[in-house]
Amino acid sequence: MPCFTFYIFNRKGACQYYHEWQRLKPVRSGAGSQEEDFKLMFGLFWSMRALSSALDPKNPAKQQMGAPQRIGDGCSFNSFRTSAYKLHFLESPSGLKFVLTTDPSVGSLAEALQYIYASLFVELVAKNPLYTPGEPFLFEPFSAALNKYMRTLGLLS
Repeated sequence: MPCFTFYIFNRKGACQYYHEWQRLKPVRSGAGSQEEDFKLMFGLFWSMRALSSALDPKNPAKQQMGAPQRIGDGCSFNSFRTSAYKLHFLESPSGLKFVLTTDPSVGSLAEALQYIYASLFVELVAKNPLYTPGEPFLFEPFSAALNKYMRTLGLLS
């Protein structure tokens, strides 16, 4: 059950962190560039989140498709699956978006993403004095802890 890629986006849609474990199709064969890949990924889960909120059967005040949403508003979108991958999604209270792509056979990783946010990101990145909120970062302790945690989940060999 492999893990493919991991992204952290800020509230404006800029990719702050990217980690790739296994990617069978290089970016150049698909999106064209790393920056284009980030835009496509952000657009994909933004659209899925907007769609799930617009179709929410429990909310009588339906939001118009594409209307801006405040953090925490609308239907909770956690994941979706295709024949090639499964996308797992978590939005933090501050608007950071954590996106993990895995093999489609992987179950829910909502708790794992919450752990990555609360125990890894907050402790190793947000509390780091060198971290500037909203800006890209590459802190080796965070990357090492992320790899270690993915191994404990059995998602990496």
